[in-house]
Amino acid sequence: MKTNNFPKVTLVGAGPGDPELITVKGVNALMKANVVLYDALVCRELLKYAPLAKKIFVGKRKGFHSHSQDEINELMVKYAFQYGNAVRLKGGDPFVFGRGAEEIDYIESFGIETEVIPGISSAMAVPASQGIALTKRGVSESFWVITGTTSDRNLSNDVFLAAQSTATIVILMGMCKLSEIVAIFNKFEKGDVPTAIIQNGTTKNEKIGVGTIDSILEVVETQQLASPAIIVIGEVVKHSTKLRAFYEEIVGKHQSA
Repeated sequence: MKTNNFPKVTLVGAGPGDPELITVKGVNALMKANVVLYDALVCRELLKYAPLAKKIFVGKRKGFHSHSQDEINELMVKYAFQYGNAVRLKGGDPFVFGRGAEEIDYIESFGIETEVIPGISSAMAVPASQGIALTKRGVSESFWVITGTTSDRNLSNDVFLAAQSTATIVILMGMCKLSEIVAIFNKFEKGDVPTAIIQNGTTKNEKIGVGTIDSILEVVETQQLASPAIIVIGEVVKHSTKLRAFYEEIVGKHQSA
């Protein structure tokens, strides 16, 4: 392991889960790293690109934090000074609900050089992997990406605004708030809007549930879907050639019930 006197932290987006969906630039950064601090949603296969680096797990998942965010910040600074070239490997894209901006601000306050290597966000890649186009001519002109759980542990108020639009809505970290989300959409008479839930998207453990706002809670229970998962709400769901037959079967069962 090489060390130097020039501390630097590179935030690298690992992508949505499939290890092949990291960028070439991200791989190159790992190959040069002396220490890698990686998250829970990062595929462990990616660590092979940094065979000589010290690897430190700093993952956070609902109900379990190996380190607090403050501790992670301190570790990044500590190891940058100690080893010179540190990589902070984060799932998806560091700047999409990844607290990347906060980490950069903290690191730079110590005069440490930083670099950000974007990753493919799960918000776009996971729906795409199932043939769901977030925008489609004549169907959806825009999309929202919303966090399901804010810093104060509540559902984002933006869901109320999104539910009134015709846009595609992608909700991350929202499974524990799914019943609230369904209630909001029903308030605006959107019970028949196509809905998909994709658990562990782009990985070998991927699971999918498809239905409508009115049926999705039942789908989740029947198929035992859980976090980490992405919720996709909008007409584009039923336009996926991959999911169309599945969607029609689910909706047919629900309507005949």
